[in-house]
Amino acid sequence: MELKNYETVFILTPVLSEQQTKDAVEKFKKLLTDNSAQLVHEDAWGLRKLAYPIQNKHTGYYQIFEFAADPQLIAKLELEYKRDERVIRFLTIALDKHAVAYNEKKRKGLVGKKVEKTEE
Repeated sequence: MELKNYETVFILTPVLSEQQTKDAVEKFKKLLTDNSAQLVHEDAWGLRKLAYPIQNKHTGYYQIFEFAADPQLIAKLELEYKRDERVIRFLTIALDKHAVAYNEKKRKGLVGKKVEKTEE
């Protein structure tokens, strides 16, 4: 079984309490870890304004997971997203080696910074 790298982002409805939001995030995190996915990174972007209204909501709670997993897990994960009424949008993408390297650099704070050249 070869593991592939993925990144999934989901948006939770803004009407949830802080505890309900945490519970929803934990549910999906547990789904990944229970199915032997290796969590590489997780990032809570928090409450953000949406680009356009979804279900008459103008904000949503964003959560991102970067993980390595068996490709068959993705269908299971996305089915759970669809079944959970707290999730208003989701997107899962497969990462190639360049995207994995980029995410690694971004976590180390190397993205968006100008590299100063030293004169010899």
